[in-house]
Amino acid sequence: MKRTGLFFGTFNPLHIGHLVIANHMVEFSELEEVWFVVTPRSPFKVKDSLLEDHHRFQMVYEAVADYPKLGVSDIEFKLPQPNYTIDTLTALHERHEGERTFALIMGEDNLRSFHKWKNYEAILEYYELYVYPRLGPGTIPDNLVDHPRIHRVDAPIMEISATFIRKQHKAGKNIRPLLPAAVWKYMDEMNFYR
Repeated sequence: MKRTGLFFGTFNPLHIGHLVIANHMVEFSELEEVWFVVTPRSPFKVKDSLLEDHHRFQMVYEAVADYPKLGVSDIEFKLPQPNYTIDTLTALHERHEGERTFALIMGEDNLRSFHKWKNYEAILEYYELYVYPRLGPGTIPDNLVDHPRIHRVDAPIMEISATFIRKQHKAGKNIRPLLPAAVWKYMDEMNFYR
């Protein structure tokens, strides 16, 4: 069975930091492939800066087209809202049973609050977590520090944010080097974030 890492996010837009982390995970951990799971726009939180689901999916799709070990999933678009990670994992497991095992990829900042996630114990019982370093305050709960299903991967620390990219693009700054070429092309052609 193929070991597939799941990298969740709004990817609004996907930037080179996301690609670096995903590629690092697939090249320097036990994961054989990484899927970007594009999180849908919440019906309860409408943000003007959040592009429609299909646009964000398309940008990720085009960005990973040349990376055979990277993929994109719209599974959460088809699930009832609000959606929780445990529900997505269950749906993916049912859809790919016998073909793939799934693991979560998350930043250390998310691990610090992981104990607040819905059914986090069940996630840890059935799935592994691959954690990359992040700067910032907070401590990891004691029960997660040496957990056998949590693997720390010494990935590069990427302090690039989609919020920064959107803000600076709107201000007329050249943010093109922070984006995969396909994402920049799509953004520019569609006149997004201006």
